[in-house]
Amino acid sequence: MSDTQPVDLDDAHPVHKTVPGTLDDLRHALDAPPGRRARHLGEALVDRGLIDPPTLDGALDVQRRTRPHRLLGQMLLDAGALTPLQLNSALAAWMGVPLVDPRRLTPEVEALRRLPRVLAEREGVLPLMMHGDELVVAVDDPWDQSLLEQLRFAAETRVRPVLALPGTLAPAVTLAFRALGAPGGGEGGNQPPEVEVLARSLADEGDADVDVDPAVLNQSDNALVRLVNAVIGDAVRLRASDIHIETVEGQPVRIRLRIDGDLVPYLELPPRLRFAVVARLKIMADLDISEHRKPQDGKIAFARFGGPKVELRMVTVPTVHGLEDVVLRLLSGLKPMPIEGIGLSPGNLQGLRGVMAKPYGLILICGPTGCGKTTTLHSVLRELNTDQRKIWTAEDPVEITQDGLRQVQMNARIGWTFAAAMRTFLRADPDIIMIGEMRDPETAKIAVEASLTGHLVLSTLHTNSAPESITRLLEIGLDPFMFSDSLLAILAQRLVRRLCTKCRQAETLAPHALRDLAQLYIESSAGRGETMDALIERWQRQHGDGQGRVGVYRRQGCIQCDHSGYQGRMGVHELMVANESARELIRHRAPAAELQAAALATGMVTLRQDGIEKVLAGLTDLPEVLAATNQ
Repeated sequence: MSDTQPVDLDDAHPVHKTVPGTLDDLRHALDAPPGRRARHLGEALVDRGLIDPPTLDGALDVQRRTRPHRLLGQMLLDAGALTPLQLNSALAAWMGVPLVDPRRLTPEVEALRRLPRVLAEREGVLPLMMHGDELVVAVDDPWDQSLLEQLRFAAETRVRPVLALPGTLAPAVTLAFRALGAPGGGEGGNQPPEVEVLARSLADEGDADVDVDPAVLNQSDNALVRLVNAVIGDAVRLRASDIHIETVEGQPVRIRLRIDGDLVPYLELPPRLRFAVVARLKIMADLDISEHRKPQDGKIAFARFGGPKVELRMVTVPTVHGLEDVVLRLLSGLKPMPIEGIGLSPGNLQGLRGVMAKPYGLILICGPTGCGKTTTLHSVLRELNTDQRKIWTAEDPVEITQDGLRQVQMNARIGWTFAAAMRTFLRADPDIIMIGEMRDPETAKIAVEASLTGHLVLSTLHTNSAPESITRLLEIGLDPFMFSDSLLAILAQRLVRRLCTKCRQAETLAPHALRDLAQLYIESSAGRGETMDALIERWQRQHGDGQGRVGVYRRQGCIQCDHSGYQGRMGVHELMVANESARELIRHRAPAAELQAAALATGMVTLRQDGIEKVLAGLTDLPEVLAATNQ
């Protein structure tokens, strides 16, 4: 089940109490006496309240009659009666094998050195610690005897398997061995990376209970300065979008990176560095190192400190005990992507280009933070950017630059807001205006007025869907008649991870699975649109093998994708083009449900439907689409 979407647990999750949070907790779990054991897995699932007896009896009857070699757990997963997390936790409890989340544990160095990195990455196993004379290893299948025998031979010691949460092993294995600095399978010993060397040197210096004096940061060549630079450099190399630095009283300073939308553990530093690391970053961003009570924000031009040409937006957040957390957003001066490269389906691309050709009006891109709205806006502007047009942009921050645009950075501290910029732009002979975000009624009203006076206006909104964007703008006070006349289209979008084309595995959908997928597609539009038979026939024609079989791809993991199974991200979209029926509904302040129904009646494809089409095209997988479109 390694292709399952990674599971995140919080304190409220029912499995949380059974998952060790530290290696010491894991030791206690391994030493705990066994409890009463059910006779078989089905009884264990019923005892835990995960299924009821009629469901179990039905599954066992189907297994006896049609699928005698099919595993009961897999049958219940396919039927939707269980989630992978529920099945794994039940298996672990039934067999007396602890369930672990490798992302929450820091493996012992001795344990990591017991297994070659190439073996650990190939088999997807993570050595966690030595427990007596046993090597405790997190695996996907603790009952794979051939794998356990291979691990025993390689480690030259007894092996004790523990069960990893679905989808967590591949990134944890990569990060653990990267921190150790083990080579990827060749000879030559263990040479730790620079961040590890620097972290160890700082841990060895001075009294472990005495905080490092930030005054030493005046020395440009000291280890801490080089460590901070190395962390930022690694984040750039790993394509991270954010760096999270978290300080807790008496605990190591934790650094995590957001890569392709997911936060992954990266490094832990000695607690004595908690003030010095934050102070160094404040110096780089020209912030006040003596202020710990109030949040601060600034920017770091990393090229000034010997790194690549990357700008980082920094915010500090005061926490308990006078400490501060830091979050750094990497703004690497990206260039705009071609509009064909952002993942728009042919229908949505044609529809968007149709409204882009209008001389005036309002085009909105909506979605949550981090869903790629700015990237899409700049892809649109890239196509509109010609010598015959004057384009002004108001952004906060300026993340993507392109020649020909007149890009303006907002600064609310001096009153230079989106609304103020809009008023200025209207006096500067614009053809097209891009406003980074409609944050307030004043900005929205000026944008609508500008779109009605001969300008094409583009902006973003933090809303979930295209119809909800309309009701949101009406709620903040826009005149429905003016707004309905100005609106050209709203594009809602989410980001999903692309499957790695080097290692993805093809899988033919069984007839019942294809119908289940079609049912999911139809439910997304409340039954409006194609019938199930027509939809399946279209899929067989577009994506089939010529014999009526339709396939999808599952992720695996390889060196190319850092063993995650994914490489890069792409958008799924929902384009609502304003027509006369939609404008009439806007004038009458119709609710979002009516606007949605009207848009679907004219052929709008929902976010989930667009994602399912991309699953069938082999670009992503269904867990990614379901997670991104779960509204």
